[in-house]
Amino acid sequence: MSDDAITYAGWGRALRAKGELRRAHDPASVEAHAPAIGNRRSYGDAALNSGGAAVEMTALDRVLAFDRDAGLLTVEAGLSLGEIIKITAPHGWLPAVVPGTGFATVGGAIAMDIHGKNHHHAGSFCQHVTALTLMQGGGPRRLTPADGALWRATCGGLGQTGIITQATLSLMPVRGAMMLVTEQRARDWDEHIALLDGSDASFTVGWIDATATGAALGRGIVEEGEICRGIAPRLKAAKTVPCDAPHWALGKPVVKAFNAAYYRRVPKEGRSQVRALQDFFFPLDRVLAWNRLYGKRGFHQFQCVVPLGARDALRDMLGTIAASGLASPLAVLKRMGPGRAGCLSFPMEGYTLAVDFPNRAAARSLIARLEAATTAAGGRIYLAKDALSSGAAIKSMYPEFPDWAKAAQAADPEGALQTDLVRRLELRT
Repeated sequence: MSDDAITYAGWGRALRAKGELRRAHDPASVEAHAPAIGNRRSYGDAALNSGGAAVEMTALDRVLAFDRDAGLLTVEAGLSLGEIIKITAPHGWLPAVVPGTGFATVGGAIAMDIHGKNHHHAGSFCQHVTALTLMQGGGPRRLTPADGALWRATCGGLGQTGIITQATLSLMPVRGAMMLVTEQRARDWDEHIALLDGSDASFTVGWIDATATGAALGRGIVEEGEICRGIAPRLKAAKTVPCDAPHWALGKPVVKAFNAAYYRRVPKEGRSQVRALQDFFFPLDRVLAWNRLYGKRGFHQFQCVVPLGARDALRDMLGTIAASGLASPLAVLKRMGPGRAGCLSFPMEGYTLAVDFPNRAAARSLIARLEAATTAAGGRIYLAKDALSSGAAIKSMYPEFPDWAKAAQAADPEGALQTDLVRRLELRT
């Protein structure tokens, strides 16, 4: 191993790698001899390469072209989605899909085919990518959706078909740069699902109290958002968690009390308010290094999606989580549409539940049970969040896996782009 090796982690900090990070400073310096990584916002080991090198892409963050009439933006892969919003919003355009953090890079968004709070309308990120450039062993290659199998293997393909160096995005036109947000309480699971199903808002997301049990199981807050003109409150300066929290900081009594207070912050009759775009799209970005709240052992996020007809199975999973006493305040429920662009793209039409757990043995055992329930329900788990699954489970959840594996092997026959996640799940054997 190189003397320049360092220890680094994904966002969950439960899995770590020791290896060399080679910072790419211009496209000419990028060679497809090691996997690429961005801001490492994937929670598990998708952006780790233990014992080897990785190409750190965040310095490749230039805007290459911006057609303000057609809403087409060509950028380097290291540019973050939060920075794109700052550039395009004043001109009446936004990325069509953004995740829960503005620190995700364009390359990472393509490699995971991310989704957002508008998936039920807009589909996944790669459905709004019109072209991209891959650096492969033989040099750069431009791809479009017309490239069929390789395109579908690249979108959501974990970076295994080449290093994404740039992409052209088809942006969403907007009138205004603020967000009108309506919040409603959901008293229980059935009301929560009914509010999600009945929403015709452009953006919809539910926070769910994963500690509530009995008649209150599934209670939470549903937020609906519409982009509007207006004057939003000034963005507050982001705060940083200065050190790892003690193990009891997110213990059961603390989380239960916090969740109860958070639920009651919204009046029974609901409320509407104007917010800055970033406050709605990226609420956790206001707390830098918030992952340190889980302590030095880190945390795991379990995120699954199940078909529409399996919502009772998802309710049972939530009941299992609530009974365990292991959940954190971070739990999200969303209604998803059918949109997906790649063989390993996560979305399916149904409901997705995401819950964070401190990295403990009991939580790892619980996540295994939840994964088994997801499989039985005909659902799948999100590889951008996974740190614990097995290859057999993943291959059963993604029926197009053989097509992806064939294209990835053809694009990278030497396996130079494999990451810890790919090896753990035995996706390239």
